[in-house]
Amino acid sequence: MKLKDGEQDIPVQNVKSHAAKIIQVEILNGCGEPGVADRFRDYLRQDGFDVVNVGNYVDFTVDETMVIDRIGNLDNAKKVAEDLGINPKKAFPQLNSDYFVDVTVIIGRDYAKLLPLKNKG
Repeated sequence: MKLKDGEQDIPVQNVKSHAAKIIQVEILNGCGEPGVADRFRDYLRQDGFDVVNVGNYVDFTVDETMVIDRIGNLDNAKKVAEDLGINPKKAFPQLNSDYFVDVTVIIGRDYAKLLPLKNKG
């Protein structure tokens, strides 16, 4: 079995199978709600994740929040998903050696159902 990195195959033996102690996360607003990415950043940082980038996704039409493994360690993405209140089985790989983050979170229109906003107070 091989995973794809853009145009390149990555042998499965190079894929890690446990979450790292430090997980670098990128958060992108895919729903258009002002300030929602900052709320997710603050929430994840409070829980010990290293949020290194916050910005907007290419558009604001994302319905369901996505958690994407960028480096071949799906357990990192599953850990982030679980922390946000997303079923870890929904995390998926989309590897790209041009990325310098472990996990990308693209916030969808379902953001109000997730823990960063449910636990506000």
